[in-house]
Amino acid sequence: MSFDVVIKNGRYFDGTGGPSAIRNLGIRDGHVAVVTDEPIGGVEEIDAWGKWVLPGFIDIHTHYDVEVLNGPGLTESLRHGVTTVVVGSCSLSTVHVGGVDAGDLFGRVEAIPREHVIAAIDRHKTWSTAEEYARALEARPLGPNITAFIGHSDMRTAVMGLERATTYDDQPTKAELAQMERWLTEALDAGFIGLSSQQLLFDRLDGDVCRSRTLPSTYVKRREMRRLTRLVRRRGRVLQSGPDIQHPLKMAAQLVRSIGGVRRPLKMSFLAAADAKSNPIGHKILTGAARVVNGLGGDFRWQHLPVPFEVYGDGIDLVIFEELGAGAAALHLRDEVERDELIQAEDYRLRFRKEYDNKFKIGAWHRDFFDADIVACPDESLVGRTFGQVGLDRGLHPVDAFLDLVVRYGSALRWRTVISNHRPRILKKLAVDPGIQVGFSDAGAHLRNMAFYNCNLRLLRHVQQSAEAGAEFMTVEYAVHRLTGELADWYSLDAGHLRVGDRADVAVIDPAHLDESLDAYAEETVDQYGGLSRMINRNDDAVTAVLVAGRTVVRDGVPTELVGTVRTGSFLRAGQTIPAPAEAVAASG
Repeated sequence: MSFDVVIKNGRYFDGTGGPSAIRNLGIRDGHVAVVTDEPIGGVEEIDAWGKWVLPGFIDIHTHYDVEVLNGPGLTESLRHGVTTVVVGSCSLSTVHVGGVDAGDLFGRVEAIPREHVIAAIDRHKTWSTAEEYARALEARPLGPNITAFIGHSDMRTAVMGLERATTYDDQPTKAELAQMERWLTEALDAGFIGLSSQQLLFDRLDGDVCRSRTLPSTYVKRREMRRLTRLVRRRGRVLQSGPDIQHPLKMAAQLVRSIGGVRRPLKMSFLAAADAKSNPIGHKILTGAARVVNGLGGDFRWQHLPVPFEVYGDGIDLVIFEELGAGAAALHLRDEVERDELIQAEDYRLRFRKEYDNKFKIGAWHRDFFDADIVACPDESLVGRTFGQVGLDRGLHPVDAFLDLVVRYGSALRWRTVISNHRPRILKKLAVDPGIQVGFSDAGAHLRNMAFYNCNLRLLRHVQQSAEAGAEFMTVEYAVHRLTGELADWYSLDAGHLRVGDRADVAVIDPAHLDESLDAYAEETVDQYGGLSRMINRNDDAVTAVLVAGRTVVRDGVPTELVGTVRTGSFLRAGQTIPAPAEAVAASG
């Protein structure tokens, strides 16, 4: 019996965490038709001898909402084995807002060029409902599968207007709140996986009208949130959010909302559990809180990036400065001359130094310029040094050394630091904690600041190397399950498994190349963002093949001719089995 595709002689993982074995996979009509140790043949054959054959990875936190419109192949995720991505994170989606509002919502928070956000929405938006949005995505030549949250800030902006939606004094009227409830119900009916919100207070708006205000969902009051989450709870869907870490009591009140009692538990996925340098015991508090909430009948998970959280900055343009009042004041100014005048003022520097030296203030950044390496600068003698070292040499406070270089070199000054997940021992503990979901790539956002497209591969490397060193902390089977089947089951998605009858979304990985190449720095221009150079990952030898719905979209790390021209992915609807695309859908526009 012949199959469309046969993957031969690979070590097969089904995504359940069960034992792996050498097997042959026969794929027909986009689904797994047979798993056997007997020889089989197909129209296309992939020899996976010495390789791992596993379900495609699920990326539960991306901001591809804009990129999927102009570049629906989403190549950077595909080439690292990701076959399903979640959009609509952090209260941000493009279901209801227009181009200008979307530009203000996404531009600064996610470091995506505002003018390109506006242009993409204005060009492609044909939808006005969640169902129409899902169909519009499927009319594009999707590379991976897409699923979505409906964004609270999206709905709030569309119904109230951005100005009213970003003040505490002006709350939605009864009619406006009822409209948000209707929109949320429509999204859940359309198969959206839930509602995304945001309470972090250092995510700020772009544009002119409301520039530097925090996201609309941070202004919500208890009544509004209670009415929206009631709908999510009833349907068994997910509330995603970022807690207000600067106010622990508010964060605790948010977590308690998950507990069901006499009613259904509310599924909640919050970002993010991390071993932060700013708080060496913070991860214990977060994981402990999850254990308490789930022990009392909740259904709560922290999202977690399973690799060191390394970020890059161009001058002062880096989101971590938003949590400092002085940093936010500088980023508020778009004009470089005005910004330089502010940075040179002594009262501004005094404020920055005071906030920098306050090591007890809760935040994501560890506020240590001795742990910030210069990687590019017109003055090449500074490359490889830290701002703290430069300050010592010049008799300056580290803040003044940094700001002096920003004024002199602007965005030509490129530097890096690791803000969390720096201790391998703690990373292992977090990777196996049942209150944690592994996934927080932020793919499609912060284009110049970070690249975690291959974070799943890096976790598998950590697992493999630990086992080889005689210090196994989880099996490869369980690691694959955490990255695939466990996520699919929790979000109720038709993905993450490779059993007979399942969709044939497959990644073939060469474990021999899970090596140091995964850490290499790389950049590549992005056509849909005007040729902007963004950080990416390049470890092509590690990914032998990727299939979406039984069609090969990557071979030996290189996208095939299908990507961006033919739809291979689908819009995955929560709780529904989604058939593979019946026929090729050509690119349009």
